[in-house]
Amino acid sequence: MAYTIADLIEHAVDLMPERTALVSGTESRTYTELEARSNALAHKLRDLGVQPGDRVGLYSRNTIESVEAMVAIFKARAVMVNVNFRYVEAELEHIFTDSGMKVLIHERQYCERVCNTLPKAPSIEHRIAIADGSDASLECAGHGDAIGYEDAIATSSSERDFEERSGDDLYMLYTGGTTGKPKGVVWRQEDVWRVLGGGIDWYTSEPVADEWQLARAGADGGQLVRFPIPPFIHGGSQWAVFQALFGGGKAVVYPDFSGPAAWEAVERHGVNVIFITGDAMGRPMIEALDQKDDYDLSSVVSVASSACLFSPSIKEQFLDRFPNAVIIDAIGSSETGFGGLGVVAKDTPHTGGPRVNADSETHVLREDGTPVEPGSGEVGVLARSGHIPLRYHNDPEKSAKTFREFNGVRYSLPGDSAQLEADGSITMLGRGSVSINTGGEKVFPEEVEGALKAHADVFDTVVVGVPDDRFGQRVAAVIATRGGARPTLADLNDVVRKELAGYKCPRSVWFVEEIKRSPAGKPDYRWGAGITQERPADEALGAPEKS
Repeated sequence: MAYTIADLIEHAVDLMPERTALVSGTESRTYTELEARSNALAHKLRDLGVQPGDRVGLYSRNTIESVEAMVAIFKARAVMVNVNFRYVEAELEHIFTDSGMKVLIHERQYCERVCNTLPKAPSIEHRIAIADGSDASLECAGHGDAIGYEDAIATSSSERDFEERSGDDLYMLYTGGTTGKPKGVVWRQEDVWRVLGGGIDWYTSEPVADEWQLARAGADGGQLVRFPIPPFIHGGSQWAVFQALFGGGKAVVYPDFSGPAAWEAVERHGVNVIFITGDAMGRPMIEALDQKDDYDLSSVVSVASSACLFSPSIKEQFLDRFPNAVIIDAIGSSETGFGGLGVVAKDTPHTGGPRVNADSETHVLREDGTPVEPGSGEVGVLARSGHIPLRYHNDPEKSAKTFREFNGVRYSLPGDSAQLEADGSITMLGRGSVSINTGGEKVFPEEVEGALKAHADVFDTVVVGVPDDRFGQRVAAVIATRGGARPTLADLNDVVRKELAGYKCPRSVWFVEEIKRSPAGKPDYRWGAGITQERPADEALGAPEKS
């Protein structure tokens, strides 16, 4: 018995064939249609020479076709490579060559970028192009034409006649690359399903007993409608779709995001569960409701955020708008999967990042691998044991640093700093690699960003360290404001001091039109540091405070 993504989806197909699986605007797919089309595409991949373990790239926005392609890749027992649709050619070259992908499935609008990169990516033997309304040429000089996506399906068998899948079939997720080049995190499919796909109960930490349990539960209950808004290059968004498909749910997929469009989709499709990545999506959505508040959102029962700062001020506004819904702030990463979740309550005191109830395999460790004492206030590193990745693809040195063994237990330590509270909950502080050392005090950007966003003029911000002759570094904020406002540092820090110690207050500020983030909503700290190096601060104060 193998717990693979394709098998788990096929169980839902067998139990609920006529349910709607996917919807986007007026287009939809039943489970039967998803099955037939993904089978056909999987057969086409096999015809093109794809064997189990070969890599297949997917370079697309959130579309029904992209979900079909994901399912097809897993049916063929290939390894999917998620390609960021905003990458320029140099970034494409890295992921094409590092992954060693054999086939690339991409939207037609990206043909020019792909063709310009193919001479530097000799492993790519074939391309399949998804129609997207563009008229870009399918031909690449010296590399032939791409196969049309619908042609690939129409000319292939739609039968489910694949060989038995293996418990060692792989899943790979390329990280966002916010602190370096993207790295492929390699998992066994069962392991990642356990921590991201519902294979372990989110609330009880009990493992699912058999491979049919999720499908049976879905067949016996009503259909849940999920709307994963972040791009599918984001692992959390991929797994929100897979969770829907494992349980016979309906997944709403749209290729482009805006606050008003998100609520229109929620109203149109009767969405029950919304998945976002923190303020990057939550703030535009809340502000859209400020402009128009007559959407019918009565279907919403939960809003879940993960992988990006969900600031206290935005959480509070969601609670105000949805007093009867469950608002969740969850933690996780490409290297750990799910780490814990916190149910947001009104007027909850907050310090640092999200405070979550962790499962039994999530720990806070010292550098020597010993556990941090609960309630000690000691900052340690977040670690996960149990179901964790095998390695980074093509990077044994980084693998050895991240996947480590202490006292006979293997852990994943992606570099996130955290504190273990007296009640066993965990407070996330942020990625240690971007922390700021000011006079020996460690400041985590996310906690300062969250405090700054309580200021009425601050729309978005990224916090970085800048050089300081006396203290090594000082805290600096790059801020995008509403309507061109220019609050003073004193005004900003009056707000920050309500939440944080004085030494964590920004000592300099740069105002910009927009904060650069990844498509998944993660802050680009290298970009923020670059802004501080390009020009003098718009306002700067003296030495950091020590209180």
